[in-house]
Amino acid sequence: MSARLPESVTDHPWWKGATIYQIYPRSFADSNDDGIGDLPGITAHLDYVASLGVDAVWLSPFFTSPMKDFGYDVSDYRDVDPIFGTLADFDALIARAHALGLKIIIDQVYSHTSEEHDWFRQSRASRSGDKADWYVWADAKPDGTPPSNWQSVFGGPAWTWDARRGQYYMHNFLKDQPQLNGHNPAVQDELIATARFWLDRGVDGFRLDAINFAMHDPALTDNPPAPATNRARTRSFDFQQKLHNQSHPDIVGFIERIRALLDEYGAGFTVAEVGGDDSDREMKLFTGGNGRLNSAYGFDFLYA
Repeated sequence: MSARLPESVTDHPWWKGATIYQIYPRSFADSNDDGIGDLPGITAHLDYVASLGVDAVWLSPFFTSPMKDFGYDVSDYRDVDPIFGTLADFDALIARAHALGLKIIIDQVYSHTSEEHDWFRQSRASRSGDKADWYVWADAKPDGTPPSNWQSVFGGPAWTWDARRGQYYMHNFLKDQPQLNGHNPAVQDELIATARFWLDRGVDGFRLDAINFAMHDPALTDNPPAPATNRARTRSFDFQQKLHNQSHPDIVGFIERIRALLDEYGAGFTVAEVGGDDSDREMKLFTGGNGRLNSAYGFDFLYA
């Protein structure tokens, strides 16, 4: 295994030039023979991972979830899903990784939650409750159709009618993944507190899932048609310019809050997932300047 000098000696952020090894917990290593990978299984193989000479491990979601989207539909941001283990198992993983000189990066999903999250249950129960405005709700048009023409990444309208509340709720992905209202300061505060929870447990950085979907145009303006292209269009989502349901300029302010939190903890690392029609511009926007994210990646090579 290659030797790693502490940052105080190198005066160089650990993540610059780092090799990061991604682990999808469900399929990596099963410690209890139930057919599902888990955190103890990962911990048991960290010596091997370290022997590869990598600098960090990125863990895909392990949070409590109904697994409609393989863990990207989070129902509790601050706990481990029982299929993967416990918080004590996570703490043991962190301790072993750090003993081996490995950093740990985890996913954070701030665009949406599971419909089974307690926040959404409270939000859909009342238009006047404490969490009424924690998700994106809107009245139907006079003819009962959705409030805008926005489309979901996974197909169909980005709106689903909820009879209990008598409104549509927005979802950029599955209907089981209601959109958080990132414009709401209380929502931002709670997400920042969640990030702090994991930093306090020793996490070294975050991958921010679908962060350019975190906010929307509050006026719910219809998206215009996309210009003609030679690229195959396989979803209704592909026929629009996503000018109003993603990449809202206010996202930058939230990103700066996340970065400020990481700076409190020293050499934390942030990488943004940015998928969209203008991802190059957005990646530059999200990483431009000392107060924003360290890095970002897009998906242009998928269509090369």
